[in-house]
Amino acid sequence: MHLLPEDFLNQLAKKYELSPEQKQAFVQRFSIKGDESDAAKSLHISPAAFRTRMTGVYNKFSIGGKGPGKFHRLRDFLIGEYQKTHPSAINETLNSDKDIDALVQEIREKVKPLIQERCGKMRVLDMEQPIGLNDIYTDVNILEKITGRTRLNLSDLLQAFDPEKEDFNRCGLGQTQQRVPGLDAVNRYPKLMVLGKPGAGKTTFLKYLAIQCICAEFQSDRVPLFITLKQFAENSEKLSLLEFINHEFTKESITNTPISEFINQGRALILLDGLDEVREEDSDRVLQEIKEFSTQYHTNQFLITCRIAAREYTLEQFVEVEVADFNDEQIKTFVNKWFGKEELEVAEQFVQELESNQPIKELATNPLLLTLLCLEFEDSGDFPSDRAELYNRAIHTLLRKWDSKRGIKRDEIYKKLSVRHKEDLLSDVAWTTFKRKDYFFKQRDIERYISDYIRNLPEAKTDPEALRLDSEAVLKSIEAQHGLLVERARGIYSFSHLTFQEYFTAKKIVDTPALQALEQLKILANHITEKRWREVFLLAVGMLSDAGDLLLSMKDKTDELVASDKKIQEFLSWLKQKSLSMKVAYKPASVRAFYLESTLASSFALNSDLTLALDSDLASTRALAITRNIAHMLTHVLTRDDLDLDSDLTRVIDSALTNASALTRDDLDLDLDLDSALDLDSALDSASALASAFTSALDSALDSALTSALTSALTSALDSALTSALDSALEAELQHPLQELKAQLPNLNNSEESNEIYLQWWQVNGQNWIKQLNDVMIEQRNIGHDWQFTQPQLELLSQYYSANQLLVDCLNSDCYVSREVRQKIEDTLLLPIDIVRK
Repeated sequence: MHLLPEDFLNQLAKKYELSPEQKQAFVQRFSIKGDESDAAKSLHISPAAFRTRMTGVYNKFSIGGKGPGKFHRLRDFLIGEYQKTHPSAINETLNSDKDIDALVQEIREKVKPLIQERCGKMRVLDMEQPIGLNDIYTDVNILEKITGRTRLNLSDLLQAFDPEKEDFNRCGLGQTQQRVPGLDAVNRYPKLMVLGKPGAGKTTFLKYLAIQCICAEFQSDRVPLFITLKQFAENSEKLSLLEFINHEFTKESITNTPISEFINQGRALILLDGLDEVREEDSDRVLQEIKEFSTQYHTNQFLITCRIAAREYTLEQFVEVEVADFNDEQIKTFVNKWFGKEELEVAEQFVQELESNQPIKELATNPLLLTLLCLEFEDSGDFPSDRAELYNRAIHTLLRKWDSKRGIKRDEIYKKLSVRHKEDLLSDVAWTTFKRKDYFFKQRDIERYISDYIRNLPEAKTDPEALRLDSEAVLKSIEAQHGLLVERARGIYSFSHLTFQEYFTAKKIVDTPALQALEQLKILANHITEKRWREVFLLAVGMLSDAGDLLLSMKDKTDELVASDKKIQEFLSWLKQKSLSMKVAYKPASVRAFYLESTLASSFALNSDLTLALDSDLASTRALAITRNIAHMLTHVLTRDDLDLDSDLTRVIDSALTNASALTRDDLDLDLDLDSALDLDSALDSASALASAFTSALDSALDSALTSALTSALTSALDSALTSALDSALEAELQHPLQELKAQLPNLNNSEESNEIYLQWWQVNGQNWIKQLNDVMIEQRNIGHDWQFTQPQLELLSQYYSANQLLVDCLNSDCYVSREVRQKIEDTLLLPIDIVRK
């Protein structure tokens, strides 16, 4: 049936000055019923040549944009022009369009149950029963530039990557480019190849599109066709893609209408899932089918999913995008949906646990591993205390379980490389790179590591070129099949998660042959002051059958840090004396940690981490932790040379005021069932820290409004601290001087005039008042000493503190260690070196 008469089209071609080639294509395209491929065949030219001619036609008619929409816009314009002089002749074409619309809606209703059955539920890993797709689906974000193809160098990747920094973001590894909502990408590109790491959510995304389409929430004028390419490839009759789609419909007796009726009209949403799951022997045939089908029926919408690095697929008409890792918002949405409205508290607890455990949170950026974490948390209400076992399950999921659960057997690129060998290989790579601080490594380097490993396997090739080719194939296999190594930029690789590099590093250390084991543990202990090794230590003690040797090596290295510093040794002797003088129910090591943290508080923002690890009851001094942070923020930020008084200072002091306002009388009373002597020392320490912080703030150039607010908040907190100290002081020798010190402070009634009086008094008398307070603390409580540590000594003491913290965390982890070793370590924590050696 003709669309428009050729003479009418020839007149318009002349009017719009089309070239002879453009005129041929134009007349052919709009005078016959068919698609672009049919028109090209009629002119005996290739589809590509035909599209080139039509691009010129669209330009002459001022039709812009991309995709099949251009054809429809020009067709509608032509029909409108023809109707101006032939109002009745076009009815047949219009009725035909109405017939297609009706046909599409009829078929949509018939296929709806099948689409809902195939795509409406999901069940992965160890789920006990399927879950509704919409009950768990979290919106996908897309990267329009493939991460592994970006032109970045090592220095670019390392620019914001320093695991030694306190604010290091483990979860931000590798993806900093702009994200696009998945649906926006689909609407933007008519042919889309969606790439992603294993477990990134590619199949789920396609199923979601199918459900949204069939439920008229997305492209309601199309029929969704969800095809698993593995099933298509392995159909016994070797059907073409169109025949296979027809077969899928007719075998279910869904419709007797030929599929080509609406596919010819560009009314199908064709979803081809799992190109990487097609066997090597079927791959070329399937790829050719997709090319021919997508070219012949190009006016339909196409999406294909495939794992990154699966192989070099060439589909020229498809735009390739990458599924982005989950961000914080997506993780929270997924978790809330997983646990449901009935278990919102569990979901909140899950998110809180993730926030406090960044190595585990890093895994949650992958939807498959996030599912694993949800299953683990669902069983026990917490993550396993043995993190090494949790990471082992995650790696097992990627190496074996994910494919086997779905019945997928992939081609073994290197037959001699079993799963165990892959784990050993990854351990070698992790250990070699991690100890060098190589978080990103060039492809040639990692291929060399792989080559060095596989050359020692039975019957391995020894020819250098063959080894090189095998190494490249193994690298791509590990990336595509398991996602444990990924290409971060062109020719630059890393582990997909820093957590995995740490895990395999620890595994390499633990799996060392017995004769070398002790030496290897001592090598690890040498890194006890390096923040980036913390997770390796925690994993290693959990993997060892007996962690005693490693813990003792860590203890020796920790004590050696300060062994030669005379002043720090004097300080540790004071800690020992102070702990022995306190008649309290807590462990001496806990009391020593308590006073160590108080001393370091004026220089470093600490949160009773070591005390908490040693004794949770003793560490519950919330007010002390708050005042430490106020003192730290004010004394350090206010003295910065690059301080911006209009922004940084205001922000920091606002934060300090927020904390100070939280220091109510109840906070400073501590009321935490601590010993009264520790309550007293905590309150005195809080008063001293607040007074010093206030003095530091006043020495800076503050505007009057900010100064007034700071005065009101901090002096109120100071008054509460002194009151708490008086309540805890039982001896008259201490009560009397404290009452005198409190009486010296002017009354503050929050008026502007009162604030001004208080400020004037403090500027004149503040330093002397603080000295009096510290003198009382030294004389009566043996605290508040000015040790006058140099900056290098403070940094060394901070390293010593952190090393002890790590040692205690390892001791408290789910590791096996003999009672004797445990007791030996606990008894000698935070003691001077001469006592330790005895």
